[in-house]
Amino acid sequence: MTRSHKDTSVTRRRALAVTGGTVAAGGLAVAGYQSAFADGTTTATVAEATASATSTSTSSGQCVLMSSVTEGPYYLDGALVRKDITEGKGGVPLTLRITVQDTTDSCDPVAGAAVEIWHCDAWGYYSGYTTANPGGSAPAESEDGSTANDQTYLRGYQVANANGVVKFETIFPGWYTPRTTHIHVKVHTGGEKADGTYEGGKVNFTGQLFFDDDIAAEVQALEPYSKHTGSYTKLADDMVYDGGGTSSGLLTLTPVHKKDPSKGFKGSIILGIDPDAESTGAGSGGGGTPPSGAPTGTPPSGAPSGAPSGAPSGAPSDSASPSASASS
Repeated sequence: MTRSHKDTSVTRRRALAVTGGTVAAGGLAVAGYQSAFADGTTTATVAEATASATSTSTSSGQCVLMSSVTEGPYYLDGALVRKDITEGKGGVPLTLRITVQDTTDSCDPVAGAAVEIWHCDAWGYYSGYTTANPGGSAPAESEDGSTANDQTYLRGYQVANANGVVKFETIFPGWYTPRTTHIHVKVHTGGEKADGTYEGGKVNFTGQLFFDDDIAAEVQALEPYSKHTGSYTKLADDMVYDGGGTSSGLLTLTPVHKKDPSKGFKGSIILGIDPDAESTGAGSGGGGTPPSGAPTGTPPSGAPSGAPSGAPSGAPSDSASPSASASS
């Protein structure tokens, strides 16, 4: 059975902290869209030239460099500290285990690091930006458009234990044009829990986590994912994933039941950080623009009404994206 939890109401929203983007008009081939942000180079080349370096451990105990990538246009400040981030969203259950290690000190665990994740729902919608069409053909996120953007589903923090480990209960993400299935992640240090969220400190790492194509295809054939149809972007064609496997954010996935993907998956990865470094969220992979049809203008603090305007750092403000699509 796919997961479904009771909705929770949110009475307090914080100011947006977004990378941003512009509303696109008309269609553009994905290849052209990628090149607009790569300035004539490939995503892998951009990653080599511009990504900030952190690392992850292999089974042999060695530390392998791992690149920070773009924050994307759908970040919201003030996510809640909570293990279960589903907030009523249905989908294939995903238990996510993330281990944070200090690459400057023999990959020792970073106890107290705050790990923040956010991702789209089974149909490609992000909470806070539900007027942003995910591309292809998908059901409407909510029948009541006036309150849909007040939701905070599939966003949250967890604080690492003495072993540097955090766990989240969520769902397998869907997809949106022209991106492959992914989860956004930030690692913060130096702050503290306050008023149900995490405040202060600095961001040490900004990245994205990715899913094997074959497993993603199995999940997308299930309800409610199958109600979203269209052209799916595989890992090899994604503008952010650079093909580096685990060191590029590819999750290790284990099915709860080998013959029944609807029972869910366990995902894990190790993220190495430099606790003295600071990430701006403007890493490689292009900045991305919100989909066509999303409202322009910066949403008021406390009640975002659509995707943000303004190009992200490093991304051209006049670039176009595929019609009715999101990008990062």
